[in-house]
Amino acid sequence: MIISQKTKIKIFKMSLKKIACEDLKAFERRLTEIIAHSQPTAMRWRVVLAVVSVCVAVGAWHWLRDPNTATVSFIESLWFHPLFSLSCICLVGVFLGGIHRRVVAPTILANRTRNILTDFNMDCEDEGKIILKSWPTIH
Repeated sequence: MIISQKTKIKIFKMSLKKIACEDLKAFERRLTEIIAHSQPTAMRWRVVLAVVSVCVAVGAWHWLRDPNTATVSFIESLWFHPLFSLSCICLVGVFLGGIHRRVVAPTILANRTRNILTDFNMDCEDEGKIILKSWPTIH
């Protein structure tokens, strides 16, 4: 059986399209896996940030409502309100540790991927699903 050159080229192009499609599907699966894996970690950091923020707010409320705050020095006032003092130190510590990036890590991943996919006329959802856009037609 003899296969013509045009048929060989057609088969080759079909196999390239199939490979490209499989690669795109694999990329999408891996992207959704990475984003899904980072969601629970981001949620834990959100809870940590919420707890520390509530502790700072409650401590600040008690600190500001204390009538002795105006009569004693600043350091003594902080010493008498350990909840506020320790929670402020924890809040500064978690921000210096990068909690602001960890809380929004899945969004950062999706946005950076969107920036790259724009060059290939594609987009992605926040969960990592790839959206193929149609190519503009030239008239």
